[in-house]
Amino acid sequence: MSNRLSSYFNASQELRQLSHKVDQLLILQRHYEQIAPPALVRASHVMQIDQHTLLVAADNGTVAAKLRQLAPGLTQLLQDRGYEITGIQFRVQVALPITTRPPRPNSLSSIGRQQLVDFTVKLQDSPLKTALQRLAKNEK
Repeated sequence: MSNRLSSYFNASQELRQLSHKVDQLLILQRHYEQIAPPALVRASHVMQIDQHTLLVAADNGTVAAKLRQLAPGLTQLLQDRGYEITGIQFRVQVALPITTRPPRPNSLSSIGRQQLVDFTVKLQDSPLKTALQRLAKNEK
């Protein structure tokens, strides 16, 4: 931590306590990463410790269910590392991936337009044929 930031956190009692709590959770997260299966670590993280109960967020229900099965062993391993944890709770906290969709074309390509025209030639006169012809002519 930089000296400026460190001095800022040490400026008040509340910030000092918050900084200490964050440091403890980061250390606990590292221990969790060392004892939990790697595939499950990628889909979960330590949230907090509340009255000797560790709260872990899982990205989905499947990960939470598997971690619940492993909870007794994980609890024991954390106790062996000096943590006074009597249990672990798992909460599903869905992490939505940030995806950007490519913009949809607002009009038909020239190839798509030609294929539509070729298709309408094969159709009998009907409302469908009329609608497809209108779509093929539309330049929007």
